[in-house]
Amino acid sequence: MKDFLRKKGIEISAKRYFIDAMSAMALGLFASLLIGTIFGTIYDKTGLEFFNKMQEFAKAAQGSAMAIAIGSALNVPALVLYSLCAVGYGANALGGPLGALIVVIVAAEFGKLVSKETKIDILVTPTVTIAVGTALALLIGPGISWIMNTFGNFIMVCTQMQPFFMGILISISIGIVLTLPISSAAICASLGLIGLAGGAATAGCCAQMVGFAVMSFKENRWGGVVAQGLGTSMLQMGNIVRNPKVWIPPIIVSAITGPLATCLFKMENGVGVASGMGTCGLVGPIGVMASQSFGGAMSWVGMILVCIVLPAVLTPIVAYPFRKIGWIKDGDLKLDL
Repeated sequence: MKDFLRKKGIEISAKRYFIDAMSAMALGLFASLLIGTIFGTIYDKTGLEFFNKMQEFAKAAQGSAMAIAIGSALNVPALVLYSLCAVGYGANALGGPLGALIVVIVAAEFGKLVSKETKIDILVTPTVTIAVGTALALLIGPGISWIMNTFGNFIMVCTQMQPFFMGILISISIGIVLTLPISSAAICASLGLIGLAGGAATAGCCAQMVGFAVMSFKENRWGGVVAQGLGTSMLQMGNIVRNPKVWIPPIIVSAITGPLATCLFKMENGVGVASGMGTCGLVGPIGVMASQSFGGAMSWVGMILVCIVLPAVLTPIVAYPFRKIGWIKDGDLKLDL
């Protein structure tokens, strides 16, 4: 059985399903829901119908885009990949992003099992892939959607009721997840984390990315600023494993900017997937601008301060005593760029 699974390219592991596949799913969300939101924002500002159509088409492709991305990460055969378009569409409609992740993974692996095993592969492979995906989506999709929506709404209501403490908790938690080798964007999208909770998540992610970028400037210079500030703070995971203390300053800063976002600036994010992106491609700030509450000078000041200025200023200050006592040494944040 192991030899057969290996021949079919089926590797049952947490890394493959919850890191590789989830990260790929986030890319599918970026290429559909997120870019559609950007088009929608342009339409709202300009009134050009062309951007409205781009928004509609991009958002409609959300489920299929996630499925193709997940299938690519799992290295499925071409016929399985094409069949996953239908699976992703239905799974997302019934179970949201998390439902799509689970259903597409299962359907993809079943598709691999039967792929090229019969002389009528062109019929068998799509049938099995779509049938398994549809059955599983109908079985678990509504339940997953209800659980995730309920939990996401609970977090958002709690943030409204206790913006200070929830601002700290969400900012720290999502910021940490962003730097870990799992997809914070996919998690925020699955929870539908928008509003004040989304703003706190954005603050935490920005604190990690901008914080590491500025704190490690001596070692990595401008290349490190771009790679971490506009790319990902996940690049620091190797250094964090070697010296976990280097993670403390960005975490402390996220505990500061989170409640500032929720209590002082009332910063909201209008797109779930953008809440977990931080400054990666400036997606987090774009999501903030897409929220219904965004508008006026205070919104701009709050977004720029929380997302960029405060992490850039506070993180080196917080890190200074850690460097003085030797917890963080020269070279501890060096990247192989």
